[in-house]
Amino acid sequence: IELGEVEAALQALQGVREAVVVAQEGSAGSGKRLVAYVVGDSTRAGFSEDLRAQLQASLPAHMVPAYVLSLERMPLTPNGKLDRKNLPKPDVSQLQQAYVAPRNALEQQLATIWQDVLKLGQVGISDNFFELGGDSIISIQVVSRARQAG
Repeated sequence: IELGEVEAALQALQGVREAVVVAQEGSAGSGKRLVAYVVGDSTRAGFSEDLRAQLQASLPAHMVPAYVLSLERMPLTPNGKLDRKNLPKPDVSQLQQAYVAPRNALEQQLATIWQDVLKLGQVGISDNFFELGGDSIISIQVVSRARQAG
């Protein structure tokens, strides 16, 4: 993935003044995921989600950042360059939907498997596996554990 392409797509969106995209290591070694940092004209709730939805409409799925974090300004080094070390780490709970509890034993088993492989405290039935850090490798673990559980 060319991070510059994703940055250019973000900067082309209305309300975006600056954008930086980085590949960060996921939780507990779950692989790298794209994280976008945006300085925008809007401080309204839902701005980051709107940007992500617009990217989903224009970019292939593997190029859409898992997180779009809105910042007041980009952190800079004393030399005035982007300070990548001081970009905030994303919070997985930001991507989780309003918790909807499993309704039966099967859904509970699957939610427990997701929690284990994604290393999360709680997973609801409306959460998106890939948005929470899942990928093709982790999905193989899910299938394997689901088969073991019958």
